Amino acid sequence: MESEKPTKDLIVDVTSTEVHIALMENHRLIEFNTESVQGKHFTVGDVYLGRVKKLLPNLNAAFVDIGDKKEAFIHYLDLGLYFDAFDRFVRESNANTNLEDLYSGIKLGAVLPKEGRIESVLKQGQMVVVQIVKEPISTKGSRLTAEISLAGRNIVLLPFTEKVSVSQKIGSKEEKKRLETLVKSILPKNYGAIIRTAAEGKNAAVLVAETKSLIDKWQGSWKKIAKDKKTQLLFTEYSKTTTVLRDLFNDSFSNIYINDEKICDETRKYISLISPDQEKIVQLYTDRKPIFDHFEVTRQIKSSFGKVVPMKQGAYLVIETTEALNVIDVNSGIRTKTNDQEDNAFEVNKIAAEEIARQLRLRDMGGIVIVDFIDMDNNDHKNALFKYMQELMESDRARHNVLPLTKFGLMQITRQRIRPVTEINTAETCPVCHGTGKITSSVVIDEEIERKLSFYVTEKGIRSFILKTSPILGAYLKRGFFNSFVSKWKKKYRCKLEIVETTDFSVLQNELYNEKEEKLD
Repeated sequence: MESEKPTKDLIVDVTSTEVHIALMENHRLIEFNTESVQGKHFTVGDVYLGRVKKLLPNLNAAFVDIGDKKEAFIHYLDLGLYFDAFDRFVRESNANTNLEDLYSGIKLGAVLPKEGRIESVLKQGQMVVVQIVKEPISTKGSRLTAEISLAGRNIVLLPFTEKVSVSQKIGSKEEKKRLETLVKSILPKNYGAIIRTAAEGKNAAVLVAETKSLIDKWQGSWKKIAKDKKTQLLFTEYSKTTTVLRDLFNDSFSNIYINDEKICDETRKYISLISPDQEKIVQLYTDRKPIFDHFEVTRQIKSSFGKVVPMKQGAYLVIETTEALNVIDVNSGIRTKTNDQEDNAFEVNKIAAEEIARQLRLRDMGGIVIVDFIDMDNNDHKNALFKYMQELMESDRARHNVLPLTKFGLMQITRQRIRPVTEINTAETCPVCHGTGKITSSVVIDEEIERKLSFYVTEKGIRSFILKTSPILGAYLKRGFFNSFVSKWKKKYRCKLEIVETTDFSVLQNELYNEKEEKLD
């Protein structure tokens, strides 16, 4: 019997400072992203008008100022085939120019020679249109390209290109020809495109609408270039939510839950563009309980991002991340399924391989990854583990390479590194004792809460409260239906009181809010 396709749920938690995005596969966390909504951030796909700061002839590269304190880096080979066309457009555009005529009138000309030199193309102070391909990591600035692309769900738009190519994963020659002919017919002059695998079977209306939206996005940056030749952001990629949907969305998505009305509407609009039939799966989450607690995301984050990652039946991983490489050590712990040491090691290593493939996606670990598996003597087991790891990594969108086990039992994995590793400190400073190790006796915690209630009722005239607590404290306060602390306080102070349990809180942590969810203490 053929196994069912995994179901995917996207859970989006919007706070005042960040948007957290969790991708769940069969209710198990497999990807986690955070997008800041405050301050300046440099993200893969963002397009800038930058200023050449310094040429590096020895490296055949240049540093470019895009507004970050770390200067971004571009190599000659990343200037693209038709850099001269972009350069002419930047130089000649101004407030009095008809920008559409200027753009369509530029001849692409000859391509840049592969053996060319950076100093023959760029000069210090020159303004260039660039796109981030790798985020700033540690002491290094962003990595740039001048070959601009705008990625959609079905189409990747390529300004100042005339070639239309089709994904090799589309098998049917007739379908490839249909898509190529269709896209060529709707592209204006000086535009090219890559037709993605997701476009297979799509009708003309969907492809026309997406192509038009991508062209509008690119042309929306022209006025900025014409108005002011200064370092500036021209346009950004879609939000992380829609970027995840663009790259991963398919029929297996069952639900998208979002706790913010604005982002929910944006996402619904985007889904209606790329897959109108599935618009209804986008749902606004309105429950009082934190969205990540409701879907058990918080618990999985806490258990998955620590240095030690537990696995089945006592086995565990130890993960160490450095700037140069990532090291993963596999430990069997107390797990002994069989008396045969070789078979036991093979079983633990297979379990570890499954978790390692998940951890690479979850933490977005890039660069070199060294895995120290439990030693095995059987060569068949070693080859089987290598092939199994390759199979597990097939669903990873990042470019990667898995090498066979060395004679020391080490496996080397390289994985595309485009942003810093996601690190979440799962060790917490206790908000009750503030790290001193001493807290108020749990016997009097109810008296503390009652004093706060009394103050706000009698002194401030507030009659409706939300009390956020840990699950343990919440259960303690609600224990006994008629004679619980909550029931007594409601009667005594003639107020409304709702307990909301939050898994992020430590045992005795509690916070009091009014009915508008404004924190009181």
